[in-house]
Amino acid sequence: MHLVAIGGSDAGISAALRARELDPGAEVSVVVADAFPNFSICGIPYYVSGEVQDWRSLAHRTRAELEATGMTLLLDTLATEVDVGGRELLVRSAAGREERLPFDALVVGTGAVPVRPPIAGLESLGPEDGVHLLHSMGDTFELMRSLAKGPRRALIVGAGYIGLEMAEGLSARGIEVVQLEQLGEVLPTVDPELGALVHAELESHGVTVRCGTTVRAVRRAGTGAPSPLQVDGECAGEPVSYAADVVLVVVGARPDSALAAAAGATLGTRGAIAVDRLMRTNLPAVFAAGDCATTYHRLLGDSYLPLGTTAHKQGRVAAENALGGTREFAGSLGTQVVKVFDLVAARTGLRDHEARAAGFEPLTVASEADDHKAYYPASRKISLRVTGERGSGRLLGLQLVGHRETAVAKRVDVAAAALFHEMSVEGLSDLDLSYTPPLGSPWDAVQSATQAWSRARRAPRQG
Repeated sequence: MHLVAIGGSDAGISAALRARELDPGAEVSVVVADAFPNFSICGIPYYVSGEVQDWRSLAHRTRAELEATGMTLLLDTLATEVDVGGRELLVRSAAGREERLPFDALVVGTGAVPVRPPIAGLESLGPEDGVHLLHSMGDTFELMRSLAKGPRRALIVGAGYIGLEMAEGLSARGIEVVQLEQLGEVLPTVDPELGALVHAELESHGVTVRCGTTVRAVRRAGTGAPSPLQVDGECAGEPVSYAADVVLVVVGARPDSALAAAAGATLGTRGAIAVDRLMRTNLPAVFAAGDCATTYHRLLGDSYLPLGTTAHKQGRVAAENALGGTREFAGSLGTQVVKVFDLVAARTGLRDHEARAAGFEPLTVASEADDHKAYYPASRKISLRVTGERGSGRLLGLQLVGHRETAVAKRVDVAAAALFHEMSVEGLSDLDLSYTPPLGSPWDAVQSATQAWSRARRAPRQG
């Protein structure tokens, strides 16, 4: 048995590790386009900030540790073509040497690539000019070279997860940060009311935030300008312009599905490789996992959710089935969390408009609760928004924002577990959760929020 995995990040490496666990006699090869297998892309902002001092620490496992499992790593090697009928993968090394790898099963884990928005100048300016996209270790080293020049001001286009983390990371280096977001509020994966809390946190730490701003062009500034770059756009119909020494464009990612599509793979949501719950594509003996593939969402069905946690799970499932198993991917709920300075925002499941679009009749109720008993020192408020189905009472989603010491991440995990098991909102209130005054209350903050939802559900409907 020869299993070949394409991609050295979460899905590809997880597939290779699982295959070696299940069948120590299987030959497992991993084709990696760069020299950095099993590196945590999610950790890049913390290397930029200086909190992680050695970039090598971002490796989940070293090359030696991976190879000790019995897998073969083909580093700096690009997969160029999948010969489905011949069951061969064509690859090309950085030196230009081409070779054909036979396979009995193939796991495609090519991941995602950064979205390049239609900004004039983005194609002609690059890292040597101080203009960066950020998605790989190579991108990271190029950004660090720009930062080594001592820039005074950085401009970030985009205020999603990576954009927010990078705003914090660059601020930690003493760089003035301007953050531009096209939508009406930062962190658009949560409701605007919660995004506004994150917005305020950014500004309280010196970040200049401008929402509702569309960037039209990035260009070199004229001779004698205080900064080498100029970013032009518009806000509320009026032209705006910002000077910057470094520009970072982080507006999302799209699936890197071109290799599989060229081999005849069917594409699904957002151009991702269509897979079933066994991670099978429509091509024989070809599986796909991670950010290049569609995701089974437990409330929505087929979707696209490029998350590291999902990629790890899908890679394991793909490998198990490539070896002849019949394990299904249990599904995702889009559970996410982000730290922005001293604030943490998290979500799981569906927001109100997402639930409505999926055919539910949602009710979303906002509330606040203490993270622990108010009489114990340093109690802090958590802002929560519970979404449930009005008729059945089924829990559909939870969003929450609180100080980094309010255990937001673990509280959203409680809701994610409840969603996974299709519990009702009131059922979540019945859970037997821990309590001690320094850490919680007899009714946890999440349970207080579900009780507020239940009261709103029983109240007479307005209009």
